Parts: sequence; C-alpha cells; structure tokens
Amino acid sequence: MKLRRDSKIDLLRSVPLFAECSQKELGRIAAIADELYQPEGTRLIEEGKKGREFFVLVDGTVDVRRNGRKLRTMGNGDFFGEIALITDSPRSATVTATSPVRVLVITSQAFQRLLADTATLQPKVLAALAERAARTLP
Repeated sequence: MKLRRDSKIDLLRSVPLFAECSQKELGRIAAIADELYQPEGTRLIEEGKKGREFFVLVDGTVDVRRNGRKLRTMGNGDFFGEIALITDSPRSATVTATSPVRVLVITSQAFQRLLADTATLQPKVLAALAERAARTLP
C-alpha cells in the first residue's frame, strides 16, 4: 500500500536531519521523496561509490557492512545515505536488503533544488549535519 503524504511527513519528521523543519518544509521534502520497493538481496548503497540518494526505510530490513564486516541491521524508520544529500563524498558502507524493502528515496539533485528554493531549510539541515558529524568524531 502506497504511503499517504501525511505518513511520509511523519516518517521524515523522525529523521534527525529534518527534526527542526516546519510542517510546510516537511511537506516540501515529502513531495520530492519517491517510494520504491526492492527485493531481498538488492544493494541499495555500495561502499566507495559516489552517493546520490538518501533513504528512509519504511518496511523491511537491511544490513550495513564496511570492508565486508557487518556493522548493524536496520529496520523500519531507520535512514541512511544522508551525507549524499549535501556532499559528493563516497559511500562509507554497503547497505543490502535482507528482506523485501519499501523505502523513501530523495535524490541529491532534487534536494539541492529544494534547498535553493527554500531559504529557511538550508540552515536547519546544515546544523543537523554538523551536529551529527561532531558526534562521530573521535
């Protein structure tokens, strides 16, 4: 069953990157988020490759691996690939579906256009990314 706009907004609100966004801003983000279904075994992100998408896991599970070593399993509501929305850095891990999955996908190109068109959104997203990066530094 396809997600309604309100359900997309609720999922996006739970993502720390968008936590400070207004209802209107979340609605604009939801409008550029595509819903996709992928079968078990699909590699959604490949370590070392350029990132072009951000994912929010609606249903299903994925494994996250770095250098072939399993780091964690993610499930409903988890997200990955957010750095790709802002930077052109290579992916730091491989993410593979371990069950059929349904994901919301936001491309970096669409998100960059949205940032350019929505002046209030950019500082909120950049502050959230900076906070996340600071927490991961040694």
